[in-house]
Amino acid sequence: MNRQDINATDTKAVSLFSDTMQRKRYLFSLVMILLMIGVAELLHEKEIIFPEMAALTIGMWIVDKRVWKIKQWQMLLLMTLGACAGVLIVLCSPLPLVLNVAMAFLFAAVCLLFARASLFPLISACVLPVLLHTESWVYPLAVFVMTLTLIAVQRWMELKGMRKTIVYEPVDRCWKRDSMRWLCLLSSVFAVACLAVYSGNFFFIIPPLIVAYVEFVNSKAGFRNRPVLTVLLLVLGAVIGTVFQLAGHYWLGLPETVVALCIFLALFTLFEWLGKFFAPVGALALIPMLLPREALPWLPLQVLVGATLFITMGLIFFQQCYKWSRAQLVYCLIPHYLISRIKRKREK
Repeated sequence: MNRQDINATDTKAVSLFSDTMQRKRYLFSLVMILLMIGVAELLHEKEIIFPEMAALTIGMWIVDKRVWKIKQWQMLLLMTLGACAGVLIVLCSPLPLVLNVAMAFLFAAVCLLFARASLFPLISACVLPVLLHTESWVYPLAVFVMTLTLIAVQRWMELKGMRKTIVYEPVDRCWKRDSMRWLCLLSSVFAVACLAVYSGNFFFIIPPLIVAYVEFVNSKAGFRNRPVLTVLLLVLGAVIGTVFQLAGHYWLGLPETVVALCIFLALFTLFEWLGKFFAPVGALALIPMLLPREALPWLPLQVLVGATLFITMGLIFFQQCYKWSRAQLVYCLIPHYLISRIKRKREK
């Protein structure tokens, strides 16, 4: 990264909170998340809480560029089908959990291949009900309503000039290459799932980690070159969600809506400080609201192990980091914020 890139990043980080349109996008995202939590709390229906909705609001409303390549009607259809598929697997499949997780992942992969789309949060829509043994059709109904709301508000934002208009561009598709890539991803997810299930550490394969892994492997965004920062952010998202859920909801007795407000004020401040967004972190921060109290203290540690496993596999098997130069390895393994600080000190 050259000096101009660092200065541009620093300027962006400082200017975002002073941007009126950006503040409005933050506000809309926060309202959407709080409505989801509030309705779930009011109706006593945990199935309404879909953590990946936080990631989707970040990617579709806050980030002012195209994050996922997909048509809007495809998004509504695929997210709803994915949620239904996950519930159907729970209701109908007699197979062990690891095979059901693989089946849900495979369904999402086939959908994305045929749709020529990169909506990786679809994986979470399929896998989450399998891991949580969700049998209620409230879950896919909630996913449908919230996805429809996301699309409608994004269109409204574009019409009002609050964000750039998203132009659909299909994913370049090479069937042989992409099929092999998804099969390799399936094999690696299955391996971690076996380790998680048979060791009793189920949070190794919490859906936002799987989504982050697939994003890391397939995306060309900046986080692909910052594996350590990616792991740290995922763990920090789990820590923030866990601490606020334990301290706010269980110890102080605050409503989960208030807890969610605190979680995302902290996360948005973190994103501003970094000047970058990583949508799966938002989803991971909501996971503690779906877990029993006794499981929460172990979540950040298991997320650390799971994230490290997934990102390491991505580096070795997909990015072939063993072929990198020493300079490239050093750049990727040192968190970006520290590199920026070191370079600024040298300049002074």
